[in-house]
Amino acid sequence: MAKTEYEARLKTLYNEEIVKKLQKELKLKNINQVPKLEKIIVSSGVGKKRDDKRYTETVELTLNKITGQNATSRLAKKSIAQFKIRKGMGAPVGYLVTLRNTKMYEFVDRLVNITLPHVRDFHGVSRKAFDAQGNYSLGLKEQTVFPEISFEDATIAHGIEITFVIKNGSPEGSLKLLEAFGMPFEKENK
Repeated sequence: MAKTEYEARLKTLYNEEIVKKLQKELKLKNINQVPKLEKIIVSSGVGKKRDDKRYTETVELTLNKITGQNATSRLAKKSIAQFKIRKGMGAPVGYLVTLRNTKMYEFVDRLVNITLPHVRDFHGVSRKAFDAQGNYSLGLKEQTVFPEISFEDATIAHGIEITFVIKNGSPEGSLKLLEAFGMPFEKENK
């Protein structure tokens, strides 16, 4: 049967090999219990610089280039007097992009094989960033590690938060799934 649509390399690998391997490793009875990457949320807050139009435009442009999708702005959900923020305030407090399906797998492939090796003094990502449901969060201090960002776009540095939302996940199962995708976790001290 010929493929009519382009399919990401990691998605094919997941469907053909990783699912069976994880089902055996995790001793799951049903193939539908295997952890699966549901979506990836790439976000960046603007913090105190929310009134600086150049800074917010740079953050939005960076997320657009990195993900290949338009970023959506996020307004404050509640008022915080110390930060001079009111609920629903006009200026955005951050931007985010939600990736699913083929773009999600392509992003993981680029992140693992191209971006993370460019991080200075990189010894692996933390094994402790899993929540109780098995979702994983990764923070990068600068957007300059992404090859899509040109020198002109890197004049204003900002951080990026990447959250992997994993269906049927537990911290152990999600760790094994991300390791199968090639995520370079730091070595355990024994």
